[in-house]
Amino acid sequence: MAAVFDRIDPRTEGGALTSTGEARDFFELLKPRVMLLVVVTALGGMATAPGSVHPVLGLAALLAIAVGAGASGCLNMWYDADIDKLMTRTAKRPIPAGRILPSEALAFGLTLSVGSVLVLGLVANLLAAGMLAFTIFFYAVIYSMWLKRWTPQNIVIGGAAGAFPPMIGEAVVTGDFGMHSLVLFAIIFLWTPPHFWALALVKSEDYARAGIPMLPNVAGAAATRRQIMAYSLVMAPVAVLPALMGFGGLVYLVVSVITGLAMIGLAVRVLRTTQGEAASKACYALFAFSILYLFLLFAVLLAENSLGLMWALPKVIG
Repeated sequence: MAAVFDRIDPRTEGGALTSTGEARDFFELLKPRVMLLVVVTALGGMATAPGSVHPVLGLAALLAIAVGAGASGCLNMWYDADIDKLMTRTAKRPIPAGRILPSEALAFGLTLSVGSVLVLGLVANLLAAGMLAFTIFFYAVIYSMWLKRWTPQNIVIGGAAGAFPPMIGEAVVTGDFGMHSLVLFAIIFLWTPPHFWALALVKSEDYARAGIPMLPNVAGAAATRRQIMAYSLVMAPVAVLPALMGFGGLVYLVVSVITGLAMIGLAVRVLRTTQGEAASKACYALFAFSILYLFLLFAVLLAENSLGLMWALPKVIG
């Protein structure tokens, strides 16, 4: 049983182990940057949902969703500690760096998982809580323990975990989910492969050293670049759908079109720039802009629907 809880001990061989971790190390286990994106996308689902929720209950629900996202990130770090220590990008994380014991991370992640689901069930409804529980399970078990180490399509399938928050957000408000949050799900789902594969192209040696079958290591850099291009070409028009369906306004239409074209342009640059430092810069540029892209889309939706800034367009779809 101890081998299960302490998957690796990066600090010492034998002897009693005590944690040297501080509060910031436990916070790092929650992947705070990912949590921020989850909060923004869940808020987008809540803001565009038909209906309303009491602000206090909505805030409590959002906090529970954020904690659930952090819990899944913590469990991911616990399970991936053995490969994280082999990769330059992740070697300084709290577990491989020896500041947090794997057993502590596991207990922390499980406690937050159960607590966040229970709180969401109490302040919202069972559907929202069940969807949060499934999202945590999907990311921690299906993606982290199975897909990531088994298939080069790990990011594609596993990307569903990051796409669920808008659906959870709508479920908080309505007790159900419909086309609004499904479209938002599709945007995030299609966004995930070009976002992560751009980084994977640069970090392919890291993934090879850790034995992770990322697409560049299995299918090659050229095929990965073509996949990035293909997903970007599909994602950009899908991201315009909220304006066409009436839950995004004129500002959203302008922002989604301009940033979508920028994403396609950066994908073209990645496709065409294949050698040397210029290729790495192209990949980093796409990776960095993709984060801004998703944040802008959901921030505009949130502002339009929550702050009375909606200049609605004629509904084309739905």
